[in-house]
Amino acid sequence: MKKRNRFWKQWIPVLLSASVLISGCGASSGAAMSASSGTAQSSSISETAENSENITSGSAGETGETVSTASSSEAVNTSSAGTASSKASEAEAETTLETVNDPDNAPKIKGLTYTGTMVLQYATCFNVYYYEDGYKLLSVPKSGDYLLVPDGKEAPDGLSKDITVIKQPHNIYLAATSAMSLFCALDSLDVVTMCGIEADNWTIDAARKAMEDGSIVFAGKYSEPDYEIMVEKNCDLAIESTMILHNPEVQEMIESIGIPVFIDRSSYESEALGRTEWIKLYGAMVNKEDAAFAHFAEQTKVISDLAGEQSTGKTVAFFSVGTDGTVTVRSGKDYIANMIKEGGGVYIFKDLDNGEGSSVSVSLSMEEFYNKANSADYLIYNGAIENGLSSVQDLVEKSDTFADFKAVKDGNVWQVGKAMYQSTDTVGQFITDVHLMLTGGDESQMTFLSKVAS
Repeated sequence: MKKRNRFWKQWIPVLLSASVLISGCGASSGAAMSASSGTAQSSSISETAENSENITSGSAGETGETVSTASSSEAVNTSSAGTASSKASEAEAETTLETVNDPDNAPKIKGLTYTGTMVLQYATCFNVYYYEDGYKLLSVPKSGDYLLVPDGKEAPDGLSKDITVIKQPHNIYLAATSAMSLFCALDSLDVVTMCGIEADNWTIDAARKAMEDGSIVFAGKYSEPDYEIMVEKNCDLAIESTMILHNPEVQEMIESIGIPVFIDRSSYESEALGRTEWIKLYGAMVNKEDAAFAHFAEQTKVISDLAGEQSTGKTVAFFSVGTDGTVTVRSGKDYIANMIKEGGGVYIFKDLDNGEGSSVSVSLSMEEFYNKANSADYLIYNGAIENGLSSVQDLVEKSDTFADFKAVKDGNVWQVGKAMYQSTDTVGQFITDVHLMLTGGDESQMTFLSKVAS
């Protein structure tokens, strides 16, 4: 692959200078707001409202103040602020596309007429705006704004340089592995023809089989894609996770050869069902909104079935241990912590904040981890980050201090594998798993959790 990429890499200086002319990508500031609570979370990447020539706040046909769409993005959330279980009990999920007419907060694009905004229940990291003739604006705060242009149509004249144009995709390079299960749930693997991991690394059967039969090919990992394959396969969209932000030169190279880059931020959702609700965004991308809403409605039943369950009061630690002995845990605001709570547990690091950074993970020394988690009733090892455990002895070999942990002594060590992180479409099932674990339920009914042998 390195030989095949040399040709492209030697042209990077030339192509990047030309990318200004052919790329529609622009970073923007972002904010996600719950319509019910009226509170906003915002942060800035680079561009400001002053650089958006043709997007204004207000209803179609009105003249308004020029703003950056992503910075004014508001997640239209139909349920009140609170826990996931309270949301599920207050608002029944729709099984077909639901939109709301919200012209005051909808972006205005010259040449397009706004018709509605997709209604969301949990997700706060994206919005979908609808316009006449099949145009859609996918707005992802901190990533950017993406105008989806239907087949047979063109982007309107004078479109802001801050908007990335995506023509109806048919040959996607998928480097954001968490999105694969969503395309599978939508029965839309036919539009994913390239991906960023090898077949053996997929826990999703449909994806692995598609690679084995050649309908999906490996086109290099996110940090070193095979540009030649992308061109040969007529790639019309690259879907990346935020990991691509660590390799900006790769994103620039992809865009410079005429391929738009969409950055998925589903991992920043604080609720498990917020991650799953991204199926609605991808449903809009492939024109299968009804299927997306129907699938999401099924997943909300996981929460509603547990609504009203009392907390068991049992404490849970979720962690992994690196080769250097550093312990990685999730912040108290992370969706993992919320799922443990929804399952009836108490996340032992519930008060741990990752500060001003955007990472959901926090690194601790073994001593720091021991001081807080040695009394935890249950330990859940994150086998998706480091290799899984074949027995509790594997954990003790990482550090003999684990032998003194209450959960180890009581035989309450569990683990999750890669499947949990690739199964964004059903990640809420982890809540049921936690509930079964804490209440002595049937392990055979668990989706992601498994008990580690003593």
